[in-house]
Amino acid sequence: MCLGIPGRVVDIPDGYHGQIGLVDVSGERRKVNIGLLEDDPARPGDWVIIHMGFAVEKTDEAGAAEAMAGLRLLGRGERP
Repeated sequence: MCLGIPGRVVDIPDGYHGQIGLVDVSGERRKVNIGLLEDDPARPGDWVIIHMGFAVEKTDEAGAAEAMAGLRLLGRGERP
């Protein structure tokens, strides 16, 4: 299992062959490699799980909220 941070794709900038997405992560926009999702490409509005700068899977808003809740628990040293 890897830890992943949820984010929402806001743009796919030109010039990166569809490999880079601008993703909103808790109000901060980051460039994320979305190339691993080529079987089901990410589009603006999609939620993704990010690990080490790569979007490793798509999720929905509920899944993103659940992932963020888990990260908050880990930050407090608690168990789910």
